[in-house]
Amino acid sequence: MTGKLVGHVRGAYPLADDDPRWPHRPKEIVEAVLRAGVTVAQLRLKHTTDREALELVRWAAARARNAGALLVVNDRYDLADLAGAGGVHLGHEDLPPERIPPEIRSRLVVGLSTHTLDQVRDSRDRPVDYIAFGPVFGTVSKETEYAARGIDALAEAVRLADRPVVAIGGITARNVADVRRAGACAFAVISAITGTDDPEGAVRELAARFAGGEG
Repeated sequence: MTGKLVGHVRGAYPLADDDPRWPHRPKEIVEAVLRAGVTVAQLRLKHTTDREALELVRWAAARARNAGALLVVNDRYDLADLAGAGGVHLGHEDLPPERIPPEIRSRLVVGLSTHTLDQVRDSRDRPVDYIAFGPVFGTVSKETEYAARGIDALAEAVRLADRPVVAIGGITARNVADVRRAGACAFAVISAITGTDDPEGAVRELAARFAGGEG
């Protein structure tokens, strides 16, 4: 899709989350992961006002562009487009991707969360550029009604999907190589980075293990 940075959805896909329980704020995480050389990052803003979110996304989008990376905004295609971000990631309770105006959808990389193989199959007929599948190993970073899916289900999701698959949920340095071997193009993480003393170092280690297939 011309003008979209879909190819940037690869390797480490960190989420900068504004949940107050994390020791690092979203700006700190964005700075750290861009220094670590990621090609894609997401802002997950559930506790920020619209005015504050607009300012933060504009800042982060500019930093990502300067670093040659793609910035994705969780849930809000309107905020992503207004602030100059390159993508939006949608869950099943968000506005369906089909409802994004075509002229905006042509500018944004659109991601969609999936949790079952039926949802993966359905995604093939939806106007999205990549899907996330999980939780693969379970997660403590966000509430979900879905149990851990496991590596075999991730591999089947990759087989069924006709677009890139991002693994999410409980991914750590111990299992990230398994995610790569299952065929995922990228892995999304929150707590494995945001909950550490050294987010930049954590991203570098995870990315290296993913790229090298080290278990």
